[in-house]
Amino acid sequence: MSVEKDKPVRLSELFADFPFALLAGKSDDTPILKLTADSRQVVPGTLFVACTGGETDGHRYIPDATGRGASAVVGEQPLDGLAVPYIRVENSRRALAHLAAAFYGHPARRLTVVGVTGTDGKTTTCNLLYQILLAAGTNAGLISTVNAVIGDQVLDTGFHVTTPDATDVQRYLAMMVAAGLTHAVLETTSHGWAQYRVDACEFDVGVVTNITHEHLDYHGSYENYRAAKARLFQSLQETRPKPQGNPRLSVLNRDDGSYAYLSGLAPGPQACYGLDASADVRAVDIRYDPGGIEFTLRGEGMDVRVSSRLAGAFNVTNCLAALTAAVRGLGIDPGVAAGGIAALEGVPGRMERVDLGQPFTAIVDFAHTPNALRVVIETVRQMTNKRVIAIFGSAGLRDREKRRMMAEVSAELADLTILTAEDPRTESLNDILEEMAAGARAKGGVERKSFWRVPDRGEAIRLGVRLAEAGDVVVACGKGHEQSMCFQTTEYPWDDRIAMRAALSELMGVDGPKVPYLPTQEK
Repeated sequence: MSVEKDKPVRLSELFADFPFALLAGKSDDTPILKLTADSRQVVPGTLFVACTGGETDGHRYIPDATGRGASAVVGEQPLDGLAVPYIRVENSRRALAHLAAAFYGHPARRLTVVGVTGTDGKTTTCNLLYQILLAAGTNAGLISTVNAVIGDQVLDTGFHVTTPDATDVQRYLAMMVAAGLTHAVLETTSHGWAQYRVDACEFDVGVVTNITHEHLDYHGSYENYRAAKARLFQSLQETRPKPQGNPRLSVLNRDDGSYAYLSGLAPGPQACYGLDASADVRAVDIRYDPGGIEFTLRGEGMDVRVSSRLAGAFNVTNCLAALTAAVRGLGIDPGVAAGGIAALEGVPGRMERVDLGQPFTAIVDFAHTPNALRVVIETVRQMTNKRVIAIFGSAGLRDREKRRMMAEVSAELADLTILTAEDPRTESLNDILEEMAAGARAKGGVERKSFWRVPDRGEAIRLGVRLAEAGDVVVACGKGHEQSMCFQTTEYPWDDRIAMRAALSELMGVDGPKVPYLPTQEK
């Protein structure tokens, strides 16, 4: 991704407040109109940042960048003889975030920024907090893995779940400042922290939902994964004083296994939430019904009844996280905050019902980790005294261990399980399904009786609704709001909600959409 301006910024201005040492080279008055880490996007007047990591090394593309007219280059490797200024830094990917912030005049310094991290529940918690801010009359923006909301604008942030690139994050923040917003809620992933995409965001409040098994293929261990998320809280001490004030509050989950680690690491003020009696902010007298959840919010200065249209015990936790950040971190009245919780009708692809009048319940959810799948099945179990039919896959080129774990969870908790495709990428889909089937068998699953392997996701959803009887719940997990599915290196347009509507319309004999095409339909 890249950022650009109508008026140039001097190279020396970009480095005027740079927080790291320059290993070689120096900035000058070279005018910069654009900033990018992709040599294909270089035009005359561009500062090209050669980043390492991932599948390629940006230093290989420096000749291409200068050939396209790059005015200056930033990199990590020793390099002489360039016809344009070359500035060497220790970590060019981290430098990119700070240069992007400088390029846009450090927009986060003019905003109150709340960061939310965790394995599950990030997007929902961000949306809850955003609604609370709106209920309080605050001019707020939202950057999540679903979209960016800036005033009346709603911008797509990509096909797959991840924090936007550092350049895009800073551009969105700058757009918020230009629109007169005062607060920003930013969803941050472990990849985003590990790749420095949200550095220079000057966070004022950090929130964690939970930290469970996920992305160990990338981070190598749970400890590394946890440490990546912990960077949100460590970053609070780097936030400069702001004219509007900055609480630098860490909001932690008292009930989660990450609490001891994060509470010992997070600098400055902390507030914890949960069901545990020792939590600073608690939910008591919890009630669940088909229309949502209800509980009493308790804590210092808090005794408010809260109602939400979101379902399940895990959403009580998400509500508590948002309420704690709002009341303890931003000073919002608890009653006003409760009104914001009630205003959220739902989050795209999160426990989203698809109803064409069928005699059973059909749901699409984003659950793509063992823990998330467990809580979703437990939640829908509360909705019925009939059967639960779970449909899901596990992604290729990602954490292999969770394939077995997710199948085990479903074999234990669901009545029927349908294993299918979920972004197999360049891996063999059949091999992925075999690993999952082994997990189901290990927990007593019997193929074609309690679980099925259906490579084509559209056909898997069709099978799920065909198997369903009156009162059952069919839940398709793993894709949620996402708009594509990857086979080999191609992203095919895909939406689980459309596929579910298509399968239901076929079953009910009514007009509806067609199941989107996937290459597995040809096999």
